[in-house]
Amino acid sequence: MMEELLPESVVAVESHGDDPAAEASLYPEERAVLTRAVGKRRREFAAVRVCARRAMEKLGVSPGPVLPGERGAPRWPAGVIGSMTHCDGYGAAALARAGDLASLGIDAEPHLALPDDVLEAVALPAESARLDRLHAREPAVHWDRLLFSAKESVYKAWFPLTGEWLDFSGADIDILRDPAHGTEGVSGALSARLLVPGPVLDGVRVQTFAGRWTVRDGLVATAVTVPHPKPGTASGPRG
Repeated sequence: MMEELLPESVVAVESHGDDPAAEASLYPEERAVLTRAVGKRRREFAAVRVCARRAMEKLGVSPGPVLPGERGAPRWPAGVIGSMTHCDGYGAAALARAGDLASLGIDAEPHLALPDDVLEAVALPAESARLDRLHAREPAVHWDRLLFSAKESVYKAWFPLTGEWLDFSGADIDILRDPAHGTEGVSGALSARLLVPGPVLDGVRVQTFAGRWTVRDGLVATAVTVPHPKPGTASGPRG
């Protein structure tokens, strides 16, 4: 599911359900991070790292520990970028060579409605209006949860490029539905317009992130990728 949302330069590995052997496969450095973690946190932490190491192997990188860095962002081997996500019964990791992409972010959520107070904190007025229109056309999809997931993916792609926090109000996300109706779920594209100064990549200010989404098998999944600017791209304002 996740790999379908990403370009060919990205490898993705996902898991479904609990893997009893996952925790035993952790490196000592990873176990040290879990000294005070409860059972659910330990299982999810371990399962998604199994995905990460399998993704490293697919990418041709020697597997190693994946430790949380600043604000919990995973620290990847030199020359590698990536993102991880987990929710009840599902985990995924996506990796790419740093030369192929500037950054990426993935997220998965249960396909359930958001609590009203959470939606109020997440959605901008323009986003709420667009969600209402989407819901009127296709009420079976929990568009509010999809927006939340998209904002998580945007943040995961943003943070490695800036090292800074991005509030939910820092990006205006437009969700587009693919016109064709698939038999396994619904899917589409997303576009995030940054409302704060975006990262500067090779002298170019990036103010828009793009990605894909799908709703399938009781899950919402989103993925955002940030390409390197093309040679000759004009630099945006830095202020």
